Amino acid sequence: MSAAPTISVVMAAYNAAELIGETLDSLAAQSFGDFEAIVVDDRSTDDTAAFVARWPDPRVRLIVQDSNGGPVLARNRGVAEARGRYIAALDHDDLCRPGRFAAQVAYLDAHPEIALLGTAADYLTDGKVTPSIYPVTTSPALIAWLSQIENPLVWSSVMLRTDAARRLDPFTRPAMLYAEDFDLYHRIRPFGGIARLDTPLLVYRQHAGGISKRFVGTMETSAARVLAEAHAATLGDRAAEIADLLVRHNMTKLPVPDRATLAALGWGIATLQATFLASHPSCSAEDIRLIRWETALRWARIGRAGLRAGTIGVADVIAVRPPHLGLGYAGAGDLLWSGLVGGVRRAHRRWTRHTLAE
Repeated sequence: MSAAPTISVVMAAYNAAELIGETLDSLAAQSFGDFEAIVVDDRSTDDTAAFVARWPDPRVRLIVQDSNGGPVLARNRGVAEARGRYIAALDHDDLCRPGRFAAQVAYLDAHPEIALLGTAADYLTDGKVTPSIYPVTTSPALIAWLSQIENPLVWSSVMLRTDAARRLDPFTRPAMLYAEDFDLYHRIRPFGGIARLDTPLLVYRQHAGGISKRFVGTMETSAARVLAEAHAATLGDRAAEIADLLVRHNMTKLPVPDRATLAALGWGIATLQATFLASHPSCSAEDIRLIRWETALRWARIGRAGLRAGTIGVADVIAVRPPHLGLGYAGAGDLLWSGLVGGVRRAHRRWTRHTLAE
């Protein structure tokens, strides 16, 4: 067997023949070429396995599962077969920019305290590439905080140390299906920090066949379980309630239905943030500024969504604003305009109900 490569790319694939060629091409274009790519075919019903078997690059290795077991088991199989010092995650439909591996290896080599490193990502939708909605500027402290209230990284951008991955048993948990990456970010913390390169070195493909589009309900349920487990010590009996609210109204961006829900969510975010900062005394002034700013942006978005939906009013937003979040850096004019939009929608709903009742 040849010498072990620096990177093992692990890719679970199912019915991927239409798109996986572009993904493998993006690997071939990497400026850092010391890698192996392990493609684990999860018993596709198309010709994915045959397509990968014919791929001319000898760095690409095909493993075919004995039976279809889903992406978690396929990915875990790939990690078990990895020979590299680092493991790079990549889904079969996403694309790496040419400098991705070089930048991540350089960072991880220089920062032994970091176990897992993502990158910023752009979105590819209907042939058009646009920036993601993730923060433009981050720090390891900000990524650690955001993981308390949402999933802060695109899985396909992640590179992690193989020795840390080996200490996770299993690598990703089947019980957290479709939020197994989010779960992993919490479980890997005892073995090192998490960081992100702010250069978009990945292109994340959004399409109707993607897992994030087809299994939204399962993903939300699993994400809520991840947060409930993470916050049990801090929030006690309310951990499951607040976790569900964070998924619904921060991650999925559904409007809050009433003032009581907004108040509960605000209490949860403020409590978690205070606990996080108290337990991370090494946060710099810039870390704290980023954490406050990004949290306030999310609070403003939550408030605006409820105002525009007409489920809450401006008075509700003002009445329940938690410490350090204020109005979420939303200007008074912005709030009033959103409230006017919501008022029109409430009036329309009342008129419709009245008309149907006649």
